[in-house]
Amino acid sequence: MNSQSQVESTLKEILEVVKPLHEDWVTRFKIINELREVVQSIENLRGATVEPFGSFVSNLFSRWGDLDISIEVSFGQCVSSAGKKRKQTLLGELLRALRKQGGWLRLKFIPSARIPILKIVSKWQNISCDISIDNIQGEIKSKFLFWLNEIDGRFRDMVLLVKEWAKANGINNPKTGTFNSYSLSLLVIFHFQTCVPPILPPLKDIYPTNVVDDLTGAKVDAERRIAQVCSSNIARFKSSTSRIVNRSSLSELFISFIAKFSEINLKASELGICTFTGQWEYIANNTRWLPRTYAIFIEDPFEQPENSARAVGQKQLVKIAEVFETTRCILISANITRNTLLPTLVGPQTSRFLIKKHPTVYPNSNYRYYRNTPPQAHRVVQSPLQTQYHLWQPQYKNSRPSTSQMQHQGPRMVPSTPKPQSQFARMRVPNGPRLPNHQFQKPNPSVPQDQVQVQVQPQIQRPRTEGYNVKFGTRGPHQVQHNQGQMWRPKYDK
Repeated sequence: MNSQSQVESTLKEILEVVKPLHEDWVTRFKIINELREVVQSIENLRGATVEPFGSFVSNLFSRWGDLDISIEVSFGQCVSSAGKKRKQTLLGELLRALRKQGGWLRLKFIPSARIPILKIVSKWQNISCDISIDNIQGEIKSKFLFWLNEIDGRFRDMVLLVKEWAKANGINNPKTGTFNSYSLSLLVIFHFQTCVPPILPPLKDIYPTNVVDDLTGAKVDAERRIAQVCSSNIARFKSSTSRIVNRSSLSELFISFIAKFSEINLKASELGICTFTGQWEYIANNTRWLPRTYAIFIEDPFEQPENSARAVGQKQLVKIAEVFETTRCILISANITRNTLLPTLVGPQTSRFLIKKHPTVYPNSNYRYYRNTPPQAHRVVQSPLQTQYHLWQPQYKNSRPSTSQMQHQGPRMVPSTPKPQSQFARMRVPNGPRLPNHQFQKPNPSVPQDQVQVQVQPQIQRPRTEGYNVKFGTRGPHQVQHNQGQMWRPKYDK
């Protein structure tokens, strides 16, 4: 196996591990439901809605990804935002309610942040949650990233791989002066815009103005207008006959991504990264970015001219460039093996799922790989959010149901006929219905919306039964039944 093939197979193996399973979706919906109950118990927050955003909504989260929550006190009528003092007061009340209820870990209130945040850790899988008030900008940014994933599925794969690699190398933590996950996603977008031929267009070709400036008036109407413009422009881009399709493999895209930013500390002194125009921009010629006070400028295309990488320090930028260059040398080296790649590409948490026949100890690491059982990660059903949130599709109903109107509950596994089954299983739909490639389309009305037949196959995994209402019978197939009328349909990651 040559070096390129080795990198390709290793990257795909990593993806199989980091992509969320069905139970990871269920657990996050359970956390949302529990937070909703706490919010409704607070006098000043009654009637407020609990809305997820971030990587969970954009479908760019890993199995161990955190959960971003916005508590909307405007009740979804008009685009408005409580003042910073008001946000601090409400989050303080929520903090006291969560402490009183119990079951939440490592509660930390950060009132002085640019956007006041309450950080908590759930008892379910120790998932970290960041809670803010009226974070409408965060919600619309998350939907944009979701829409971009509909242009080319390699975008999601690259974001997952880049975030895992960055965490493994200590450059995905704004608290220590390195990139946040949003900045890393923008770097992937920029790479897809500047590779040859380009995979993504400049974001101005998808939405020609500053998004946050158009978040005015009725919230539902504003989001509908934005989504319709994006839907039309994305469809035009995908159907263009003059566009040359980029057929690069995942390994080629990943290696070229690492090489592109291996000298980022040198370029950042003069150039800024602008995904809105899809090119490097001279800072001196861009009055919106002056005066230059940041080590690196990665403009937020949806909230211009904000710098999404404002937390990155000059010393840490040198470290970031060194990590890029070191990784580049490893990826292009001769006689590369899986064992030399994994310590560079993944961290200890992911490595525990990458199993090898014999334990191998890597230098400067305290973990091993085994392969005594088949790989434990499998492809996951399509995001339930893709069909439950109407704003992600161009055909809107009169209003969008809030999260509080949807009971995000895990599916009940109802056994039919007897046959022994492992209780820890992944979901498969052989020859079943698939979501359309373009998620702006309405769900196919011919697909039954009250049930979907799924097949359960055994998976060796540590018991994790919370979040399920499961009656383990003795024969498949099983039926997934949602308590609500809105039904999401399973789909595999390609």
